[in-house]
Amino acid sequence: MTSGDLQVEHQEKLERVTRVAQAASVRGVLLASHHNIAWLTSGRHNRVDASREAGSSRLLVAADGRRFVLANAIEMPRMRDEVLAGLDYEPIEYSWTDDQDAAHAVRTAHGLLGHGPLGADVALTAIESAIARMRALLTDGEVERYRILGREAGQALGHVCRALTPGDDERDIARSVIDAAAGIHARAIVTLVGSDERLRRYRHPVPSATTWRHVVMVALCAERDGLVVSLSRIVTAGPPADLDALTRATATVFAKLLAATRPGATASALYATAAGAYAQAGFPGEELKHHQGGAIGYRAREWVAHPKSEETVQARQAFAWNPTITGTKIEDTALVLDDRLEMLTTTPDWPVIALGTPGRPVQASDIWRL
Repeated sequence: MTSGDLQVEHQEKLERVTRVAQAASVRGVLLASHHNIAWLTSGRHNRVDASREAGSSRLLVAADGRRFVLANAIEMPRMRDEVLAGLDYEPIEYSWTDDQDAAHAVRTAHGLLGHGPLGADVALTAIESAIARMRALLTDGEVERYRILGREAGQALGHVCRALTPGDDERDIARSVIDAAAGIHARAIVTLVGSDERLRRYRHPVPSATTWRHVVMVALCAERDGLVVSLSRIVTAGPPADLDALTRATATVFAKLLAATRPGATASALYATAAGAYAQAGFPGEELKHHQGGAIGYRAREWVAHPKSEETVQARQAFAWNPTITGTKIEDTALVLDDRLEMLTTTPDWPVIALGTPGRPVQASDIWRL
């Protein structure tokens, strides 16, 4: 990404933030969470401790367009010299002892903007849902970065899965997945491995001290430059007799969800699409056993489709649907670009189940047989 491209993308996003602030009638927006700062800065971050939702540095964007970085004396040099280089944030530095008071940054922000309501992506005037909708509309730069990440993640997970051998420990498989993500300079923020009976019992099989014999599912959410992709693959060696039929039924749900994922569609309607697809496939009620996925972006799911959701599909947005029927799963990440659908995380030379229509084809990842 060139410096000029970064400046253009950054300015577009700043304008979105100011519009959100004005619509919410707040004097400015204080951002601290990793995903929002990565979004605003096109992949830069304030992360030190990855176990925390928010970093110790914050970005403050005023409704009138002014912008500041608020950080303690430990973090400010790095934020100014590396993270925010070229983005023209006014530095507001304070001691690390002041930063031990969680309210200090808020008081500082009020001091800069004056009295009145302040929006934030954490406590205060919580407008994270509005910020998430603002984040969802992908820029040209984000679309290109997503394409590259999706392609590399699909290749990396495929490489791990093709190397599996019955008798492998689920924890060792997870380690290989994490290493593969690191090999493409991504971070595995979710790694699931479930085999045989555990795959049939658990929808979120956290890796355990279990060796696989006949079938294993491997799932990865990989984050790079803030953007996240999600994908799952299934590998078999003498699988259960019903696995093929179950996987193909699941793939039909996946295809119908993607067919219905068009700009303006509501999350509640998409949930209804999934429920109807399960019933039509002969598995009514499977949608009650696990969430079906939804929008993805700077979080593993920006929102999940459910009956009461008021979220809608935007014209340039990423989605990761993950329908499951007991014992199997289909999951990949796709881009919705106006009325066009583009699969991101396909694995080269991996078997697929071809669905969809000629104008909007869908390739669901099938089972890899050893």
